[in-house]
Amino acid sequence: MAMSAVARDTVFALRRQIAKIEGTLPERLEAPAGGTPSAIPGKVRSGFPSGIAEKQIADGPDVTIVRRGLAVASPDAFLHTGIERLDTALGGGLPKAALSEIHGLETRDAGTVAGFALSLASLILKQKQGLPVLWIGTAEIFREAGFPYASGLHALFGIEPEQLLFSEAPKLLDALWIAEEAARMTAFAAVILEIRGSPRLLDLTATRRLHARAQAAGRPVLLLRQAGEAEPTAAPVRLIVSAAPAASRKTLAGPLAGSIGRPAFTVDIGKSRTALPGQFTLEWNPDEHAFAERTENSVAVVPVPLRGADPAAASGAVLAFPPVASPAVISPTTGDQPSRQQRPAHRSPRRAG
Repeated sequence: MAMSAVARDTVFALRRQIAKIEGTLPERLEAPAGGTPSAIPGKVRSGFPSGIAEKQIADGPDVTIVRRGLAVASPDAFLHTGIERLDTALGGGLPKAALSEIHGLETRDAGTVAGFALSLASLILKQKQGLPVLWIGTAEIFREAGFPYASGLHALFGIEPEQLLFSEAPKLLDALWIAEEAARMTAFAAVILEIRGSPRLLDLTATRRLHARAQAAGRPVLLLRQAGEAEPTAAPVRLIVSAAPAASRKTLAGPLAGSIGRPAFTVDIGKSRTALPGQFTLEWNPDEHAFAERTENSVAVVPVPLRGADPAAASGAVLAFPPVASPAVISPTTGDQPSRQQRPAHRSPRRAG
């Protein structure tokens, strides 16, 4: 019995330590004389999203409220996207000192994932001016997806070419080593690691090391996964990004028909601190370098045919069968049945032999 009690206490202590690391440690709040719960001295009352229940239990003469939710974090600990619904669903935004995963389901989404990562890098550089962003990848991924265009960096994201550094590694093992060493440095505003598929080397242990380095340095590490499976990682946030149909360009007279507007992204929350799912359509404003949420349904822009406009006529102008030109075609004596000479060839019986 003594050994079982010691083992049980050890398990409880480990669970408490794990809950403290994950930020799910229960918080005890007492109700003052006025009836409104307030934090116990020495404790900080944290905010919780809607949907997380509170449980009231009797604790002596007073009522104690036990809350199980997120760990206390300052608002400055998150990178705000500017979209209130998305930031709320993520529990405040993307954590700055953490590993965040941006997942593209297919290889053809590499440009979309890179554009979304550059949008986040633009928001980060607004706060970390004077520091560059390091983009790490293997020769395979850069050969498949290419490099960002320097002129487009400044025009769309406000990023100067010298603010974005690239490190091309021959193998994934080298890329992981570079990412771990760069994640521990405060000389970079952020570190971006781009990989393809679901390699065996990028396991839970490797992502834990990246997450720990990011926490120690207080810098975000973005893991771009192209055409990979959603495997367990240490990243507290996973966003699944794909291309969204571009809306028409807006003018003073209204939307310009047939035009292509701002870049748009469809963002799904695959994993977050709050475990709240959600899908958002975001547009990137290249003039203000900020996100904007689009709520209305947009129609994909279809190119005009090479031969001109759509040849389809208006409804009612095309008939299924032409009208009868002359009554001599159909004999009144035979009714609706055509003569043998008028019967189509394909209606004749097939000869045998």
